[in-house]
Amino acid sequence: MDRISALRNVEDALSAYEDGDLDMEGMEERVLGVLRTYATEFEPEAELAAYRARGDKRADGLVVVAESSEEARERVRGLLDPDEVEFDLEHVG
Repeated sequence: MDRISALRNVEDALSAYEDGDLDMEGMEERVLGVLRTYATEFEPEAELAAYRARGDKRADGLVVVAESSEEARERVRGLLDPDEVEFDLEHVG
């Protein structure tokens, strides 16, 4: 899924919510699905790759883009409390 398709799908979910065809939970699920699909199908330029964190509840499922697994680990820690999060990484794609 490219960026334009992802944005259109998010916009469709927002429109359905605004029209009353979708409740908040349904909208969140659709948007989350779009974002996860976009992240896992991401075709980065250069040496970038997508990595998914697995483990601690706060980190589980978090996807970051980085040049290496070490950089990805730093990015995940930067998004969360680095002293209290335990996780493993898997290369996505």
